[in-house]
Amino acid sequence: MPRNPDWRLYEAYIRSVAPLALQPTRIDPEVPLNYHPEVDDYCMSSGMARTPGGRRWVAWFGNGDNSQTVLLLGWSDDGDPITEPRFIIDPGFLPGGLHMSAVVGNLWCAPDGRLFCFFMQSIGHFDGRGGTWQSVCENPDADEPRWSAPQRIWHGAALNKPTVLRDGTWLLPVALWWRHMFRFEEGKARNIDLGGFNADNGLFTELDDRRGSTVLASRDGGRSWELRGTAVNPHKPYFDEPMILERGDGSLLMYIRAGDGMVASESHDQGWTWTTPQRLPWQCASARFMLMRLRSGAALLVRNANTQEPSVRSHMTALLSRDDGASWQGGLLLDERERISYPDGYQEDDGLIRVQYDRLRESGEILMASFTEEDVLAGHDVSGRVVLRQPLVQSRSARLGLS
Repeated sequence: MPRNPDWRLYEAYIRSVAPLALQPTRIDPEVPLNYHPEVDDYCMSSGMARTPGGRRWVAWFGNGDNSQTVLLLGWSDDGDPITEPRFIIDPGFLPGGLHMSAVVGNLWCAPDGRLFCFFMQSIGHFDGRGGTWQSVCENPDADEPRWSAPQRIWHGAALNKPTVLRDGTWLLPVALWWRHMFRFEEGKARNIDLGGFNADNGLFTELDDRRGSTVLASRDGGRSWELRGTAVNPHKPYFDEPMILERGDGSLLMYIRAGDGMVASESHDQGWTWTTPQRLPWQCASARFMLMRLRSGAALLVRNANTQEPSVRSHMTALLSRDDGASWQGGLLLDERERISYPDGYQEDDGLIRVQYDRLRESGEILMASFTEEDVLAGHDVSGRVVLRQPLVQSRSARLGLS
């Protein structure tokens, strides 16, 4: 029989430790062996970035998608798979034994070559407030890269990369999750009836008018951020995981993850106000996607695209738009297998596009697809440069072919 604590007192406990979640953790170069893929046997895709010197940095989540999640960073200079993490973000434990997770994060190489790491720090899996933090590496190509002390820039979670507008402003989309998504401890681990603590708790109610997809803007290269508007999705709101595309007329298009697919919102004042999100004309799995502007001016969208069973996380596909997202063309199938998700990537100077994603997670791996814009439009390899299912990070099970 599960334990049934007094949730009123549990809420009081969370309030008592909540200030500790506002204290910075560190990006630690001492990574315990139990978080190496060979031991952890878990790989969940976070992000990937390429530095000016050509180094490929990869971030992934270890220990599970739960209250125990940590964020791991590694790199490769020669294109080989990453066999061990070089840094870890583990916010650690609070008095009383509750873990603070780093369950959301990404890597982004800014236009000036600095490498940014954005990550969320939260009590448990999600405490209703979260916290978006950033750390900057000024020497990402060095033998011993150094990360700055993390700075908390707002609440919520930033899973995806910023968008750089034509005027140089950076826009970082941040999701402040909904009250029905409060989750502190894993019921299986503690044998707790989690149904007793739900959206009716009184934690962080002052943030309720900001729940949804909010935009942070920086006009000084990430040294400071200002809060802009929020897009509130009325269609089965979930993790949101928004991404922003600046269109030719200066308006903004935001795609948002919903509980049953994707929705879209628009802004005509650089993110200060947003239209009510509307469902997109296709059905797809509730999962992270990737949206970016290519060097040619076209837009790239990578998402799960199983037309027979849209809710299934399979058929990772790249699509192209030459009309600012009004329509999508082509369709290069990157991986048709099930349990693949969470794409992220970048475009290299020569036009080659790199996209990472995860497969299985438990006993799984993080893979990379490489291709060009022409391949996406044609729907097959016309450049001679397409490489699919290239391993980036593998659990022991995946490396041995057991998964």
